[in-house]
Amino acid sequence: MAQDFNVTPWEVKGKVDYDKLIVQFGTQKITPELKEKIKNLIHDELHVMLRRDVFFSHRDLDLILKDYQEGKGFFLYTGRAPSLGMHIGHLIPFIFTKWLQDKFNVNLYIEVTDDEKFMRNPEYTLDQTRQWAYDNILDIIAVGFNPDKTFIFQDTEYIRNMYPIAIKIAKKLTFSEVRATFGLDTSSNIGIIWYPALQIAPTMFEKKRCLIPAGIDQDPYWRLQRDIAESLGYYKAAQIHSKFIPPLTGPEGKMSSSQPETAIYLTDDPKTVERKIMKYAFSGGQPTIELHRKYGGNPDIDVSFQWLYMFFEPDDNKIKKIEEDYRSGALLSGELKQILIEKLNDFLEQHRQKREEAKKLVNVFKYEGELAREMWKKIHE
Repeated sequence: MAQDFNVTPWEVKGKVDYDKLIVQFGTQKITPELKEKIKNLIHDELHVMLRRDVFFSHRDLDLILKDYQEGKGFFLYTGRAPSLGMHIGHLIPFIFTKWLQDKFNVNLYIEVTDDEKFMRNPEYTLDQTRQWAYDNILDIIAVGFNPDKTFIFQDTEYIRNMYPIAIKIAKKLTFSEVRATFGLDTSSNIGIIWYPALQIAPTMFEKKRCLIPAGIDQDPYWRLQRDIAESLGYYKAAQIHSKFIPPLTGPEGKMSSSQPETAIYLTDDPKTVERKIMKYAFSGGQPTIELHRKYGGNPDIDVSFQWLYMFFEPDDNKIKKIEEDYRSGALLSGELKQILIEKLNDFLEQHRQKREEAKKLVNVFKYEGELAREMWKKIHE
């Protein structure tokens, strides 16, 4: 039977079968034993997204934990291609990355690719992508990273320090490999052909193993790194992969910045959040209240429930009760949506306050923090 879903770094279509995707991508499932090892190492409960298998797949996570246990340590790396506005889906990986940094007390490098965004989109100016980079950095800082163990950098600013290692990486990559991995063709500008070398460079900022938390659609980006890392004297990058938080419009695919009805933006006010959830959030309920009370709803396809389960209701007892009530028909679809609306608006209100405070911290994360000062002194060879 033909596969009815497709996952690439550029698009996600259909209802994803994550077990099939693990086989297709050649990754490994995060086992209960691996989760138990993490719990023992951090002496604490697992993050809700790890506990509920939102982060479900990995490459070399076992080696990361082994290095940590043996005192060798590791570091975290993630990034952001700046855009006019970030939505909830964009923020989720950063929230999990913060938890990892807190629990393992490790350095984190966040690459803001103002260059890639400029080169990939003919209609964007460099001034635009730089401005979006600043705005997105405020949202990233608002997540609450450790300012002395986090370095946020824009490629157009930090290129001098990265250039030596980037050209060593570039020399190892062939055009055919990059074209196949990134979906390029002969009409692609030469900047975007060269760019993957810069994306790989931060995995070599330290002589330790690097762990990259990201959606599983991003995994192909790191296969190139794993092919060449050891030949340059560095470790293969490890990854921990997340599932996709579904778009408001249904359980298939993922949120899209170009389709406002699929996403909740970090700038959406309470009324906008309520309107979007009530109008667009796909329901697993019955057509009428009478039928719903009789037959109940299906939380497996209900987007409001999925958002609550994946992140917005971390209390296991509460989410279990919500699921039971929805399946039994005791909880109506509209009532379920109201629970999510309240959770979302509380979250966004707190985020807006932290974002305002972040304006005073931009220079710390980019230039003045302990790790930032150290990084500006380094030329990566």
